[in-house]
Order: sequence, then C-alpha cells, then structure tokens
Amino acid sequence: MTFNELHLIDPILKALQTEGYTQPTPIQEQAIPVLLEGKDLLGCAQTGTGKTAAFAIPILQLLQANSRHEQGPKAIKALILTPTRELAIQIGESFAAYGKNLKLKHLVIYGGVSQLAQTTALNKGVDILIATPGRLLDLMNQKFIHLHKIQMFVLDEADRMLDMGFVNDVKKVISKLPEKRHSLFFSATMPPAIQQLADSILTNPVKVEVTPVSSTAEKINQSVYMVDKGSKRALLNHILEDKSIETALVFSRTKHGADRISRELNKVKIKAEAIHGDKSQNARQRALTNFKSKEIRVLVATDIAARGIDIDDLTHVINFDLPYEAETYVHRIGRTGRAGANGIALSFCDAEEMTYLKDIVKLIGKAIPTIEDHPFPLTVQRMLEVQDQQTQKKNDNRQKRGFSHNKNKGATQHSKKKQHRKGNTKAN
Repeated sequence: MTFNELHLIDPILKALQTEGYTQPTPIQEQAIPVLLEGKDLLGCAQTGTGKTAAFAIPILQLLQANSRHEQGPKAIKALILTPTRELAIQIGESFAAYGKNLKLKHLVIYGGVSQLAQTTALNKGVDILIATPGRLLDLMNQKFIHLHKIQMFVLDEADRMLDMGFVNDVKKVISKLPEKRHSLFFSATMPPAIQQLADSILTNPVKVEVTPVSSTAEKINQSVYMVDKGSKRALLNHILEDKSIETALVFSRTKHGADRISRELNKVKIKAEAIHGDKSQNARQRALTNFKSKEIRVLVATDIAARGIDIDDLTHVINFDLPYEAETYVHRIGRTGRAGANGIALSFCDAEEMTYLKDIVKLIGKAIPTIEDHPFPLTVQRMLEVQDQQTQKKNDNRQKRGFSHNKNKGATQHSKKKQHRKGNTKAN
C-alpha cells in the first residue's frame, strides 16, 4: 500500500513526498482510515512504529476540511498530551513537516522554560496544541488556554504517564474537554490501570495493535558479551574503537552510571553526552540535538530519559547494564533497525545479571549469541564470587526468618503468661 491509497489530500501527500515517505507503516495503514472516518482509536504501539504520523496526518486532514468554515480568531481544536518535553518537541516537528503546505498553526508547550513565548503564541491563536501535563494545567489555571472547542484529543505514551505519576493531571485535563470529541489513546503496554483509563476516555474504539513486544527483537542483530562488572567501561571503549559504529545509544541503569560512562568516554576522545532525570530540560534537548546531528557519537541514557526519543539512522544500541524487566530490553533495542534498516544491539552481562538475561531470552523466544572473543571475558573468580554472595544472602534470609519465627513464638508465650497472670488476678 502507498499513501496515495489512503485518500489523503494533495498538500499532505506532497509534504510526505518531500520527507521521502511513500509507504505507510502497519500502524499508519490501519489507523489513518479509521481516524478519517471519525472513530475513536486505541493504539497499542511502541515508539518507532510510526504512530506519530498515524495520528498527525488524519488530524491535519480533518482540521483542514473544517477550517474553511471557521470565522474569527483561531481556537484550539486538537490537543495532544504527551509526558515529556523531548517527545512533545518531536511531535511538533512531525506536525510541521506533514502540515507544511497547510495554513493550520500548531504550538508546543512544556515546563522548565519561560512561558512568555508560549502565551504570546496562544494569544495569536493556534489550531493544534502539543503539551506536557504540568505546563498545560498551569496555563489553563492562568486562563491562557481554554479547551471547550477541542474536537480531537490524543493521549500519547499513556503507560509512561502512569510511570511518571501524571495520571491525576491527565484526569484533570480530560474533565475540561467537551463530552463530544474524537479521542485517540496510545500506549506501548496495556496493564489494567491503563486499560481502565482508556475505557474512561474512549467511546467504542477501534483497537490497533502492532509489533507485539517480543517480536520487535526479531528484526535486530543481537549479541551478548559476558564481562566482569568492573571491566564494562574498558569493554565499551574497546567496542567503540570500531569506527563503523557511527552512532550508539548506550543504556545505563542509573543516573550516576550514565554520567560516569559519558565522562570516561570523553577521556578517551569519544564524544559522548548523558541524559537522565537530573539533567535540566535544556541540557537533555541539547544532548539529543547534538546526537541527531552527529556532533556527538554516543548518547548515554537511563530508561526514563530515553523513553519516547525517536532517532533516525541509529546503528547501535548498547546495554551497558541489563534492565531488570525483560520488556524494557525489547523497548531499548527497538530504537535501532527502523524503517527496514539493519539494527545491532549489544549487551554486557555480569554474573549477577544472569537472571535478567534468562528472562530476556524467555521473552523473545530465542537465544542471544554470545561473543566470546573479546579482551575482558567474565572470569571464573567473578562467577564464584557472585555465587558466594547469593548463597550468603539466602542464608541471611533464612536466619532472619528463623529469628522472626522465634521472636514471634517468644512473644506469644510471653503474652499467654501475661494473660494467665491477669486471669489469676481476676479470679482472686
């Protein structure tokens, strides 16, 4: 199928051609016709599946059709609610690209920066508003934003909203929307709390589900290095000596770890920056811009900071630390190998991470090849050391349970004696 077959208007088709897009992704192929018919949509899709275009294109087309009848200043007619500044900016870029031949105006608002430019633009009138929950509620409370004319509402990355504690903010926003509206709901995962939220927002939605979590990994060339924890940084330096690795997104489990990895890489003249929750929004955006423009070769990120980041032409994902959750591994590596390109995912595994590796293999349904020929292999000594630690931990837990049991038993006996004494007193 081509975009021409989706009954899109010429200005949008020309914009897509300019961007080099001719064939829709599976979610675009399924979602665009549904949305053009005015139906609510429940999309279970990860970043990198083309979901932003899946909602941006029909929103532009529907609003363009209605704009001919509009009189007076522009009112906000479409609201896209998204959890992070980075994702909001990327969605804004998509609307700019696909709507370049239309007269519709969009605006991106987020916190952490002065609101003056945002409120100035709002006062001039916008058709499409892309917002993070905090800044949106701030500007609603200040009466800069009114949602009574919203025709289309998109909740993007709903599970991420839940993770970041934004659900109450989301509910406050929804309470201000018109009852009659066109609603779209996207989430990479669909736990019960997210399903309940979707049920409260959508009316008879069409469900579109693409790329189940375990199948994403099938398209990516994966391998694992068994390595001592203390040798991981040296191994990363060694791997990045290969100049064919043009760009690498490196995942660290902790903020402190991300900073340390970035510092060590820069010491050996490998340009790198780190992004995580403690970095300012400006610093995170600057690092992302530098990575996309290839000013830096390596972006080191935590899972929270990287969620929603969409990077074209990413050749490598490197799991410096394996994640606790197997699904997170699949989300990480899914950022490479997009649009039919070959993606490569490398993972470092220490002896104490073996359990996480087993969970990953179980989820994706196939073994991950091990690279044995490297200078920093996992030592027998390290494996025995971890086994001893795990055995000691089990023994400690047993002793604690035994102590707790004896303590409770003693307390019960003491209580019985006390009651017996009380009983004797009463009898006297």
